[in-house]
Amino acid sequence: MTGTGVGPELLRLSGVSAAYGHHEVLTGIDFHIHEDQFTGIVGPSGSGKTTLLRILLGIVRPTTGTLERADGLRISYVPQLETINWNFPVTVAECVLMSRAQGRWTPRPTREERDAVAGVLDRLGIGSLAQRHIRDLSGGQQQRMFFARALLRQPQVLLLDEPTSGVDVSTRHDMLHLLAELHEDGIAIVLTTHDLNGMAAHLPHLVCLNHRVVGEGTPADVLTPDVLEATFGARMEVLEHLGMRVVIDEARDASSRSAG
Repeated sequence: MTGTGVGPELLRLSGVSAAYGHHEVLTGIDFHIHEDQFTGIVGPSGSGKTTLLRILLGIVRPTTGTLERADGLRISYVPQLETINWNFPVTVAECVLMSRAQGRWTPRPTREERDAVAGVLDRLGIGSLAQRHIRDLSGGQQQRMFFARALLRQPQVLLLDEPTSGVDVSTRHDMLHLLAELHEDGIAIVLTTHDLNGMAAHLPHLVCLNHRVVGEGTPADVLTPDVLEATFGARMEVLEHLGMRVVIDEARDASSRSAG
């Protein structure tokens, strides 16, 4: 599996497998990330999507294979919102400041750091929320706050785990536009998603994953009945609508009809 990027290579996985105990999660993964890449990784729950991101971050060590990264590479990570303790007593600005460079912590941020936080919050349209407690944010605002945390470190690669999970259609639309803008600014983006129609169909490059790479390419290349069945274990119908691929889960559709 190779990415669509043609610029300098930033990360490379070669023959990577990973396991938790005796349970192998990923098998024989080859994956390259270039500086101009925008890739979505799709697959069912438990298929290894989050593990793949953790390997790229260096949190999980492969059982076999290698991970290579460019010297001095800056990577930022946006986790799933469901994994966050939203009752932690911090404001938006304080939460973003926590992403300051690792290995250096001072009780008071510098003027430059406060200005940087204000700038990134303004860029994401939540500057007015800087002093609001994180538990008082909407789902879209929470996601933008974590984008701000990631961007404060000026990453070359941005990894996102299900960035539109649990948000409404309008927020998902906004997230897609924001990610496209960040990509145009020169940030390589890799995200996981289970949202085939709302998210994956709009991305330039997709990887279908189910413990191994099932398919990769443009949405037209991989959003096909055969590839999707091999990925999700269920037959899906694929239609064309206004030039976009639309995926229909035949089993779910049949169940809905019988219930009606």
